[in-house]
Amino acid sequence: MLGDGGRIVSILVSEQGEELKIVFDYSEERVHIIKKFDWYRWSSKEKSWYIKNNSESIKQIKLLFKNENVIIESNYSCFNKKALNQMSDALKLKGYSHKTVKSYLGHINRFADFIQKSLYDIDINDIKKYTLYLLDEKNSSHSFVNQAISSIKFFCTAVLHQSHFSMELLPRPKKEKKLPNVLSKEEVINIINSLENEKHKTIMYLIYSAGLRVGEVVRLKLDDIDSKRMLIRISQGKGRKDRYTILSELTLKQLRKYYILYKPEQWLFPGGNGKSFLTERSVQKIFEDACNKAKIKRKVTVHTLRHSFATHLLEGGTDLRYIQELLGHTSSKTTEIYTHVTQKNLSNIKSPLDNI
Repeated sequence: MLGDGGRIVSILVSEQGEELKIVFDYSEERVHIIKKFDWYRWSSKEKSWYIKNNSESIKQIKLLFKNENVIIESNYSCFNKKALNQMSDALKLKGYSHKTVKSYLGHINRFADFIQKSLYDIDINDIKKYTLYLLDEKNSSHSFVNQAISSIKFFCTAVLHQSHFSMELLPRPKKEKKLPNVLSKEEVINIINSLENEKHKTIMYLIYSAGLRVGEVVRLKLDDIDSKRMLIRISQGKGRKDRYTILSELTLKQLRKYYILYKPEQWLFPGGNGKSFLTERSVQKIFEDACNKAKIKRKVTVHTLRHSFATHLLEGGTDLRYIQELLGHTSSKTTEIYTHVTQKNLSNIKSPLDNI
């Protein structure tokens, strides 16, 4: 941090729109930074600095004050706040999950920051420029760019009700075909055995043995565990869908051990305050630490346990349609990706090198 550290640098666009008004708590280092600009002026009356208002100045401000908390307010920021509120309401009325709402609003915020204009005045060229920026400069994945386009499309339809340009004319980057990372059964066991905390161990047991998403395991309640039918009920999973998945014998034993120790009441895995469920980030951290202890060198995430569950079922002879149901996939094509990573068929193929 510069100067006394952590004080806010507020950058405001003046009413004339030709200058940027910069306000901050005084420090010699900050003043020295301002004087690096080609043109600047000091207003003793307003106790503010002014520089030219253009995209390059804004980029330079962000770069030079990169260790500061920079707030950029413009003469159109109030309109954009209104637009974002309208989009938030529209997403909620459509029944989108909290996670999707947060993700879509994040995309629109980044888009607004890039175009530096009112969201009510956007056109197809703004969207094309932003798409190219994400692909060329940010090196964003195609799935990230496609989600950004989808969020902008939703904004145009639900908030702007625009028909003067067609989103269908906007090209989308080709969908990437990536194979999921899969852990071997031995690696899964090593990860689970590396955990000493019974709560943490129980979470990993559930994710792998039932193919759960991290957002599903943290939201489990006591009455979601049906030990008589050996099933786990997933309430309002991805896509707002309920489903059942399997409860393994070993996981049930682990759950009983965990219950005796922790005695959870409503949520199976309560958070620190006891009033809500454990955060997804907490589970991710538990998994990362477990992988380090188990000496897993490959790039894997908690979701890799779900991929491993599906792949190991397929290798064990379980029909793909049943795996689709257990995972909660709407389309069988989503589940078919596991046929490309299973060893079931590949292990029967012999390399020509071995026949030489």
